[in-house]
Amino acid sequence: MKATVSSLTILMFPLPVAEVQAHGGGLDAYGCHHDQKCVGYRCHRGPLAGRAFASKDEMLRVLKEQEASRPTPRTPVPPAPQATPRR
Repeated sequence: MKATVSSLTILMFPLPVAEVQAHGGGLDAYGCHHDQKCVGYRCHRGPLAGRAFASKDEMLRVLKEQEASRPTPRTPVPPAPQATPRR
């Protein structure tokens, strides 16, 4: 009896479900794609994941600015060889 009441409660009061926008992939090398529904350019992977842009050109501009502001790693300088004492 309890199982029937629980099942009926779930059927009568369904939980709200968030809308998920799925697509069949089509991500470019930047991890982004042209979103035809929202008329824009959305990124799902990479350094700009989760962001949307008006166009791919705008995304490329932001990516270039972001890369330019990132400090470049310094190449370590190997230590100079030690002179061996003469005997």
